[in-house]
Amino acid sequence: MTVAAIVLAPDAAGALADADGEPAIRRVAHAAWSGGALPVVIVAADADGAIAAAVAGLPVMLIDPGTEPRGIAWFVAGQRAAHAQVSETTAGLLWPFRHAWVDPETVTSLVEAHGAAPESILRPVYAGRPGLPVLIPSAFTERLATRPDLHGTEAVEWLVAEGSPHLEQELGDPGIVHDMETPRASLPEYQAPPHAAAGPTPDWNADLAAHAQRSGEAG
Repeated sequence: MTVAAIVLAPDAAGALADADGEPAIRRVAHAAWSGGALPVVIVAADADGAIAAAVAGLPVMLIDPGTEPRGIAWFVAGQRAAHAQVSETTAGLLWPFRHAWVDPETVTSLVEAHGAAPESILRPVYAGRPGLPVLIPSAFTERLATRPDLHGTEAVEWLVAEGSPHLEQELGDPGIVHDMETPRASLPEYQAPPHAAAGPTPDWNADLAAHAQRSGEAG
C-alpha cells in the first residue's frame, strides 16, 4: 500500500517560477517525497526539458499528458503512470503545483490517515478551510476518467456528491489553503493538529522513501 503524489503543472513557466529560492515544481516534488509520497509523478508538457532540469536529482517521474484536456484527465494520467511504476499504489495526492508551501508533515499525515480509511477521499483542513492536496483512492481513477470536463476540486466535489466516502482532517498547515500568491513569509502560523491523524506512523513507503532520500542526497 503506497500513496503517490500527482503534481499537475499545466503552466510550465509558473512551475519554474521562484518559490522562496527554488523552482516551485522542485519545492513541491521535494515536499512530496520527503513526506512519504511515492512515486512522485509530475504531469506537464516539457518540450524544452526545463521542468526535468528543475527537478534533476529528485526521485520523480515526469510524464507528458499529450492531447489529454487540462484538468482531472491529467490526474488520471498520473495515477495510471504511478500504478504502472508501483503496482501497490492505492491512492494519489491531487496536487496543483501552485500549492508550493505544503509542509511534508501534511503529506505524512494524509498517508497515515489513508491506512485508517483506505476507501475514503481525504482532504486536509486549515482553520476550518479545506485545501490541497487531496488524497484520492485509486479505486476512483476510472470514474474520474469519465469526467474529463472537470477540474481539480470540481472532480472531488463531484465524487462526494455521488456518494463517495470522504473525510476532512484538520492538519494545521497554512500551505494547504495558501498558494504561491501568498509569499511564504506572509503565511499564517502553523497550527498543531488537535490530535494525531491515525496513530503510529506505518511502514508504507518506508523503503521507497529511504531510497528516494539517498537518491536526492546523491543528486
